[in-house]
Amino acid sequence: MKCIAIAEDELFMREELSDILRKAGYNVLAITEFDQAAGQLLAQAPDLVLLDLNLPGASGFQICREIKQKSAVPILVLTSRDQMRDELHALELGADEYLTKPCRSERLLARVSNVLKRYEGRPNLLEGPGFLLDWQTYTLYIHNRSVVLPKNQGKLLEAFLRHGEETVPREALCIALWGTTEFIDENALQVNLTRLKKTMANLGMSLKPVPVRGIGYRLLKEGETL
Repeated sequence: MKCIAIAEDELFMREELSDILRKAGYNVLAITEFDQAAGQLLAQAPDLVLLDLNLPGASGFQICREIKQKSAVPILVLTSRDQMRDELHALELGADEYLTKPCRSERLLARVSNVLKRYEGRPNLLEGPGFLLDWQTYTLYIHNRSVVLPKNQGKLLEAFLRHGEETVPREALCIALWGTTEFIDENALQVNLTRLKKTMANLGMSLKPVPVRGIGYRLLKEGETL
């Protein structure tokens, strides 16, 4: 049975959501202390987080950011904030769905089911800020859509994600692309990195590969510097 965590500070709303989800056959975990909500949610490892944005202690945006930096658990934002900028910001931080209150129970349950199905049976996912990469098929999940990357671009993005925030040596990128370091074709590497950079920009991703002199390349967010 799937477990859904609810991060909602309004007692009546929290109890109503818990009742709706339990009647639909889900286990429910209700968070009532919000200063360390992200840590609690990561420790409990639910199948999905139902997250309000207007919370005491830590905002829903902050909680979403902290969870998505460390886990691939899906997040469905349910909030009274109906401004487009709030929705876009939540999605940029990695939220998988965004619903505004009041919301019919049928719509909520349909979105919950869809998000769970989207994540089900995918142990081969690597996570970046606001996106997931299936490293077996090189399918990129971002902004509620999926895109199959060309093989070489998928290999490069996988290598970057597996190194986290570290610089990826040229040798490691060559192994990812060609399976050898016997020779390093700098021009061919540059061509593949340029194609990946262009794809990421076209998809509205917040990261881009940048060179680190004498070492290799690193993924940086727009505006970040080495």
